[in-house]
Amino acid sequence: MKRRAGEREKELKKKKLLEELGENRLPYLTPADADFHQLWKTKYSKLIFRKSDAVPEELHQMVQESFLALQEHSCFFQDLVRIKGKDFLTPVSRILVGNPGCTYKYLNTRLFTVPWPTGSHDIKYCSPQIHDACKALMRLNDYLHIETVKALQGQNLLENKQIQDTTVIDRKQSFATSLTEQGSVSKDQSSVCVPEDDRSLKNRTSYNLTLLNYMDPLQMLYLKQEPYFGMGNMAVSWHHDENLVERSAVAVYSYSCEDSSVQGSNEQELKGRDPAVWHVGLKVAWDIETPGLAVPLHQGDIYLMLDDLNVTHQHCVLAGLSPRFSSTHRVADSSRGTLEYILGQCELALQNLQTDSDSMALSLKSLEAAVVKQVEEIHNETSLVLSEVRKEQQIEEQRNETISCFLLLLKERQKLRKEWTARCQSDAAESLPEDQRPECHPFWTDDDECNMPLPYDLEEVIAYLQNLVQWIE
Repeated sequence: MKRRAGEREKELKKKKLLEELGENRLPYLTPADADFHQLWKTKYSKLIFRKSDAVPEELHQMVQESFLALQEHSCFFQDLVRIKGKDFLTPVSRILVGNPGCTYKYLNTRLFTVPWPTGSHDIKYCSPQIHDACKALMRLNDYLHIETVKALQGQNLLENKQIQDTTVIDRKQSFATSLTEQGSVSKDQSSVCVPEDDRSLKNRTSYNLTLLNYMDPLQMLYLKQEPYFGMGNMAVSWHHDENLVERSAVAVYSYSCEDSSVQGSNEQELKGRDPAVWHVGLKVAWDIETPGLAVPLHQGDIYLMLDDLNVTHQHCVLAGLSPRFSSTHRVADSSRGTLEYILGQCELALQNLQTDSDSMALSLKSLEAAVVKQVEEIHNETSLVLSEVRKEQQIEEQRNETISCFLLLLKERQKLRKEWTARCQSDAAESLPEDQRPECHPFWTDDDECNMPLPYDLEEVIAYLQNLVQWIE
């Protein structure tokens, strides 16, 4: 529900912004503009850029070979995502590589990592080339982690120096300030200057996965036009990255397969933005006062989005003419999205299950509303709750509370299943190869004997419980 409310809020903001613009376009700057670096320094200072020549050549070679190896093994796929209640295939093809068991969710789609080779897991790959590719990406991940820590430490030092310099200037200009006021200013500044502890820094820079992207713009029948600034073709629309640890950094390695035969187009006059070259675009979120930024991306360039930049700003990827790979390293929120978490939740749900030593029949230890809610939220689907609430031995008040709790959760589950069924049957899903199409699970058949599980379609169960509540009342 929170997610849907957030999506509606974004749509309203976008609609209002476009209405305010009308036929006009907001200004944006590129390195060709005189004020570009000043704008970057004042409004986009948490975007850090590293040109390719600052990266070790050996790492370039390993990473670029890994992209090509994964492509040769057909590892990149378009994702089926849901935007504003409709299903779409992403124009960009992707693969997720990272820590074993990690997942990443965006636009109502959850991806599972192809694990990179860590010492603590015995991972078997279908080919040595894929093993080497994943190992190279893990090496890149380690390198970007170190670079991100350095960048954050450098920014902290710079901010502290600026605060100290400002304090000196303020003291000279406001020597007559009362001691009370001076004390309050010092207190505020000290809270800003406190060095970040190592644990916090590590938590926000320890990338646990990378989302790899590939697109060949010349193979695309259609690309959306950037709507606010007139920046041209977009490979990825304006967005905030989702499912990340709060204030965590994002690091991107860009590899465009540049060809000297590809020339810039003269058909579009894009105010300094060469349409033949890939760019990352940035803007202050929902702001029509601050000019946007378009930064060109060449083969092997790296950029970092530090601290809260991903929250206060939005970014997009502007397509060039050549094919491009990118490796986008993130600190994904893994509190709920790992195999370890899911198995733990299943074990927790099963703690409410008991087996009769004589008949071997299964029953529930507790029907308290809080316990039922916890178990059903974990999605341990059995018909045992229904069996228990049919028993008349239960206290009427407790029985009614249990049914009401169970009914609410079943309605939510039925709604989610209908949405998923619609996604599985959408035109976008049907256009995928058969082995890539989403499937409806769990899907019970008459032959299943999983302790009389609830049916896939829960309408009859919901109707039964509603009638039972009315009867009790």
